[in-house]
Parts: sequence; structure tokens; C-alpha cells
Amino acid sequence: MQDTVSFGYEDVSPEEKRTRVGGVFSNVASSYDVMNDAMSAGMHRLWKDRFVRRVKPREGDMILDMAGGTGDIAFRLQAKGAMVTVADINPEMLAVGMERAMKREIGGLTWSEQNAEVLSFDDRSFDAYTIAFGIRNVTYIDKALSEAHRVLKRGGRFYCLEFSTTLWPGFAEIYDAYSHKLVPQIGKLVAGDEDSYRYLIESIRRFPDMPTFERMVADAGFVQTKVEPLLGGLVAIHSGWKI
Repeated sequence: MQDTVSFGYEDVSPEEKRTRVGGVFSNVASSYDVMNDAMSAGMHRLWKDRFVRRVKPREGDMILDMAGGTGDIAFRLQAKGAMVTVADINPEMLAVGMERAMKREIGGLTWSEQNAEVLSFDDRSFDAYTIAFGIRNVTYIDKALSEAHRVLKRGGRFYCLEFSTTLWPGFAEIYDAYSHKLVPQIGKLVAGDEDSYRYLIESIRRFPDMPTFERMVADAGFVQTKVEPLLGGLVAIHSGWKI
């Protein structure tokens, strides 16, 4: 195991990262929509819609939505008839999701507190595994990918939506300035939490680039891996199949 892992631009022990990441998401749980709007200039809703279209949920599909506590992806999947288990390591995030589901009168979801690196589910339990804007916060990404592969049935689909690095000249510099300078200030003004928003931006910069992460997905055992860049790679949809 690594002696240190990244927490934003810092290198910390795995135990410290788990504790500090947990604190970040406990802090931002109640302002989740504000956080996503700040980090994506409101475009996260369109990206999530596109992500779910790529998943192609079918009536009766058993889908594990990991790091999905607030329900954004799960609600979209459930609307297509999928049987969704919403899993998250953070109980505050799950609480927000359950409250949102109640207000919207969305039923039929299973809510489960889970560590992506050590899932409690049996082998070959799910038809699809989704994770949106969550995998970069996992301490050991390779473990989470291995667990995703384990709990999928043969023929199961893996889909990951995550920030990456845009390759569009000019736009990269604009977004870099926006994210590093403005997003933490928005967090401070709107949610009273500058540090958590700064970490979330820094964690994007430390996440593997698209080719590297695609190789990690393949190394976990997935085949026919693909990457679909959005906005030149600012965000990417990664996918693969278990055979």
C-alpha cells in the first residue's frame, strides 16, 4: 500500500484522507446543488442526463449507484424502470438523498452506507455500476474499480462520470482560473465553506488523465473500455464491460 495518497494538492496518509474527505462531504451535503452548480457553471445537470442515456437503464435492471448519496443519478435511473441501490460512504449525503426522494415522492430505491473499496454485496449482484463525480475522492481507486468488477454480473456495465482535463486550447486556462479563484469564493459566500470547495477543485487536478484512467479501468478486468470526452475532456464518461 502507498504510504501517502493525495488530498487535493497535499500528500497525506490514507487514514487522514478518509477522515478529511468524510469531513468535506459532511460539510457540503446540505449545499450539494450549490456545490455542483459552482463547479460546473450549472452544466452538471446536462452531463448527468447524457450519462444516464449512455447507461441505457432497462426495466428491471439491478443497478448500483456508488457515491450517489443525494440521488441525482438514481432518480434518473429509477425513472427508466431500473431497480437502484444508492450507496455512499457518507451518511449525511445519504440523508440528503432520502429527504429529496421523500419530497419528490420517489420510491423504490434502496439506500446503503458503503465503502466503495470494500462493498458488502455478493459477487455478480448487479447489471450495471454507476459512479458520478465520486471516484476521485476514493482513497484507493484501483480497489474501488476491482470491487465494481466483482459485484457486476457477467455482461454487466461499468459507467463513470468524472471531471478530467480539457484539451481545448484557451478554454483550459479560462476554466482553471474560474475553478481555482472563483469556486472557493462562491463556496465561502454561499455555503460558508471555502476550504471544502478548494479541495474539490484540487482533487480534479490530481485525478488521472483520461488515457491513464481508462487503463486503470481495463486493469480492473473490464473490456471494451471507452472514453467519451465532454467539453474537450473537462468531464469524461468512462465505460467498460464485464465478461
